[in-house]
Amino acid sequence: MVPYFVQQAEQLQTEGRSVTEDGLENWPTGRLLSTAARLVEHSWEQVLRSQDMTHAGLIVLHSIAMSPASQRDIAKKARVTDQTMSRTVDRLERAGYVTRDTDPRDERRRLIAITASGQATYERLLELEKDEAALAFGAGDVSALREQLLRLVRSPELNPKYNEN
Repeated sequence: MVPYFVQQAEQLQTEGRSVTEDGLENWPTGRLLSTAARLVEHSWEQVLRSQDMTHAGLIVLHSIAMSPASQRDIAKKARVTDQTMSRTVDRLERAGYVTRDTDPRDERRRLIAITASGQATYERLLELEKDEAALAFGAGDVSALREQLLRLVRSPELNPKYNEN
């Protein structure tokens, strides 16, 4: 599957237009970043749909890929309500990607664990994500972009609550 933003660049080339003819180089950085985020999100949602997955579901699989966790802990990490997380976990459980098991240390608590099917789906999606980024940027540029994005997301000026959790 070709990422949406790569399709857009190819369309400009097909029309005989260069990427600079669209005036994007004059846009403020914030608008470029916002537009890029929407394009990447749209493209990634297409990939997720093709694998019968949602972004929220992928966040859960990522959270429990290494070890089970309580629904409340997953919700806290994802910064969503317990109710929202419950719906996501319900969908993943129906799809056979996760199980709910009693916590051996506290019988009142349920742990969400990834199944073999969920792990296989998670790993496949990680590979698709890497492939999509490499198609758009090349491996070296992806690493540099990730470093800059992490700095931006962790920036106390933009995200003062980052270190609260």
